[in-house]
Amino acid sequence: MTTRVAANGIEIAYESFGSHEGRPLLLIMGLGAQLIHWDEGLCELLADQGHHVVRFDNRDAGLSTHFHDKGVPAMGAPSPYLLDDLADDSAGLMDALGWPAAHVVGASMGGMIAQALAIRHPDRVLTLTSIMSTPGPSAAPPTEAALAALMAAPPADREAVLAQAVRTWSVIGSPGYELDRERITLLAGLAFDRCFDPGGTARQLAAIMASGDRTAGLAGVRVPTLVLHGEADQLVPVAGGHATAAAVPGARLVTYPGMGHDLPRPLWPSVVAEISKLTAA
Repeated sequence: MTTRVAANGIEIAYESFGSHEGRPLLLIMGLGAQLIHWDEGLCELLADQGHHVVRFDNRDAGLSTHFHDKGVPAMGAPSPYLLDDLADDSAGLMDALGWPAAHVVGASMGGMIAQALAIRHPDRVLTLTSIMSTPGPSAAPPTEAALAALMAAPPADREAVLAQAVRTWSVIGSPGYELDRERITLLAGLAFDRCFDPGGTARQLAAIMASGDRTAGLAGVRVPTLVLHGEADQLVPVAGGHATAAAVPGARLVTYPGMGHDLPRPLWPSVVAEISKLTAA
C-alpha cells in the first residue's frame, strides 16, 4: 500500500516491506524513476534478510510532490533545487517514519542522493550503499550512445513510451544478461499510469548537473560503505564506482562483469547478500 506523508515541506509517497522491527533500510531511486523501479521481488528478498524496507518516490517523480510551477529548466539555466534538497527530503521521510537513522541504499541518481545524505546528515546514516553511481558528473561521463538514449525526446502517448523504454534499456542495460523486454514494458506501463512527467525528470537532471562534485565531502564519511557497479555500464561507467569507493575511507567496491545500468535478476542474490552483510555487521 502506498502512503503519503509530509516531509521537508513536501509530500512523499512510500511503500514498506518486512517487519517494522527489522533493520531500517531506505531505498533511493534514480533519475526519472519511481518507487516501483525497486522491484517488489528484490524488496522482499531484502526484507527476508531482516530489513524493514522502505522504497519511495523522490520529489518530481511518481506520487510525491511535483514542482510543475518551476517549469522545464533550459540548458545552463539555474536549477530549481539541488541533490542536497533531495537528501533533505530523505531525512524528512525518515523523520516521518520515526527512524532516528537508517541503512541507506541508492541507485544511480539515488546513489548521489544517498552520498549527499551521508555528508549532510551523518548521524542519520548507519551504512551507505551506492549502486551504479558517481561522486560527480565528470567522474564517469556517459558514452555517446547512452547520452543519446538519456536525452531522447519523451513521446506523448503510452504505447510510444513503452517502445522507447525498450530502446533505452537495450542501450544502457546489461549486455551480459538477456534483455527482459516483458518486465521493461510492464514497468514502463505501470510508471506511465502512476505518473508521466518528463518535466520532473528534466528538473531532476538539472539538479544533478548543478550539484557539483561530492568527492571532498565523501572524504569525511565514516560509516561502513559499499559500492556496487556494473563493469558494462554505459550511462555511469564503472569509473564512477571506482571514484566513489576511492573517495570514502574504507569503502568496499564490488563490480559485476556484464552488468550495465540496471540490476539483472540473476544478480539479486549477490546484491542482497552484500547489502545484508554490511547492515548486519
